[in-house]
Amino acid sequence: MKLESKLPGSKTSIFSVMSKMANQYEAINLSQGFPNFETDHKLKDLVTKAMKDGYNQYPPDAGVLELRKMISRKFNGLYGKYYKPETEITITSGATEALYNSITAFVQKGDEVIVLKPAYDSYEPTIQLAGGIPVQIQLKGSDYKVDWEEVAKAITNRTRMIIINTPHNPTGTVLSKEDMLKLQKLLKDTNIILLSDEVYQHLIFDGRLHQSASRFPELSKRSIVCGSFGKTFHNTGWKTGYCVAPEELMKEIRKIHELTTFSVNHPMQRAYAEYLEEPKHYLDLAGFYQEKRDTFLKLISDSKFRSEPSNGTYFQLLDFSEITTEKDTDFAERLVKEHQLAAIPVSVFNIDEKDHSQLRFCFAKTNETLEKAAEILCSL
Repeated sequence: MKLESKLPGSKTSIFSVMSKMANQYEAINLSQGFPNFETDHKLKDLVTKAMKDGYNQYPPDAGVLELRKMISRKFNGLYGKYYKPETEITITSGATEALYNSITAFVQKGDEVIVLKPAYDSYEPTIQLAGGIPVQIQLKGSDYKVDWEEVAKAITNRTRMIIINTPHNPTGTVLSKEDMLKLQKLLKDTNIILLSDEVYQHLIFDGRLHQSASRFPELSKRSIVCGSFGKTFHNTGWKTGYCVAPEELMKEIRKIHELTTFSVNHPMQRAYAEYLEEPKHYLDLAGFYQEKRDTFLKLISDSKFRSEPSNGTYFQLLDFSEITTEKDTDFAERLVKEHQLAAIPVSVFNIDEKDHSQLRFCFAKTNETLEKAAEILCSL
């Protein structure tokens, strides 16, 4: 049988590659973005309670209404934007489904979608599956700033969507208020949709405010904002996320959602709904992860790695240019094989695999794990 791939240039995800190597060489895995500590027992107990209370069949396709009400309350409290729970919020199977649904709902054959590189590796394949054309713009320098003039020049009459990600994976940078105002001005009087990947919205450090697209009235009218409970509450395996958007956009997103997963695990939704009644469960996360970041950087302070503290997410970039002239992909492979420590080479996310001699490390780990990893890094 002769088959023609719809994604002929697609490679195995670098996250899968490095995690497989980590398992093969019994390495400490600071590559893939997941915590190695337990979910709050209160939340696990709420899941058990929901199961025992009989919430084991399909929930409403848009998600449990109580959970959507909690998300609405959260966005209104944090960003001053009210989303109608009934028509403007949908629960998805992780944020990846929310991103997939949002792209495939609006991108048609020949449409252009602007993607800021480095970028999460699900964006471009999804654009291509929808028949769209990714238009790549490289963030500038080793500190990854957006050149908004370059973005403006890239906009054409075929531009359907721009995708942003803040706080940013893999770099740990965040967009400022000034960035968002420039973007708002840029998109005014256009038909361009903004897809804002904000899965790390609660992981932002040093007193910064998360500049959600929802904060900006003119921007929010054209924005789809995607979030993740797994990233927020240390249970990525539960695969529960959501998106919020104006009703006219959400109506189309839900059409795709019904054809992909239809609905999302019921007990987890019930548990999250009750857990979110206490805002400190998400408001305290910034301090928790900032302490993790600071612990990791202090532990490696005597190493040859150079760094600027991450502004958000649970990722830290480390510059290894004083250690080796190897490509980051080669150094990452050697680090696993010879030193049993897994990290992510950043070049794989850049245009033409531009190499700044940086590796990405996940610090969402126990202090014991971070200490063992730091011992290896300090020995190099």
